[in-house]
Amino acid sequence: MRTEQRYNVSTVEESPDLRGQDVQMAQVAWPEFMLHDPVARYFDELYNDLPQFQFAFKDKESGELLCIGNSVPLAWTKDPQELPDEGWDWALEKGIKDHQAGVQPTVLCAIQIMLPPEHRGKGISHEAVIEMKKIGRAHGLTTLIAPVRPSSKSLYPLTEIERYIRWTTDEGLPFDPWLRVHARQGGRIVKVCPRAMRITGTVAEWQSWTKMRFPESGHYVVPGALAPVEIDCDADTGVYVEPNVWTVHD
Repeated sequence: MRTEQRYNVSTVEESPDLRGQDVQMAQVAWPEFMLHDPVARYFDELYNDLPQFQFAFKDKESGELLCIGNSVPLAWTKDPQELPDEGWDWALEKGIKDHQAGVQPTVLCAIQIMLPPEHRGKGISHEAVIEMKKIGRAHGLTTLIAPVRPSSKSLYPLTEIERYIRWTTDEGLPFDPWLRVHARQGGRIVKVCPRAMRITGTVAEWQSWTKMRFPESGHYVVPGALAPVEIDCDADTGVYVEPNVWTVHD
């Protein structure tokens, strides 16, 4: 465990008891449907095989869990502009499979930085990005890549992601808070990953996840989604394809 200015910081390798607490936090940090990406099955391997790359911040005084950060080392030697359109799904699966095959990693990839709603907007996310980069450097990985989920895109689900990422503040920084966090830490946007996550379910499952009804087939805006969900009542399926943004910290 390391003591930073405001937090106690530890990896899962240092504090194995952190394993399992991510599930509880995810239930309050993410919309329900986000917990049903099939690629998320690799989180067991992430914690069991690569605990040194998973970390948490706890409050110094109370011991309250404030933030969980997950990352995975993987091999990528091509131009960042060629990073796959499948973003998050690709990165998590590739990182685990590279490790299992004994492939030497060349970069660290951010998987998530997760904060409960009550602890957002306090600068914790900035510190978490710094910590993730620090962990990478400690293992010889000086480049951090991240399929960033632009958090405020859910307020503009009908806006194309390519347009959304061009919006800026008066300071010239990205309009989106999460993209802004990365920009302030030296991250640069390289491209959109339009199919970063793909989540499918039956119509009944989507109704349960969103607390909505879908009386007919069509595209629906649902709370927390960055793009509409496509519902096909005849096929009894709902499909959500989430766009993210590849960001690189050299």
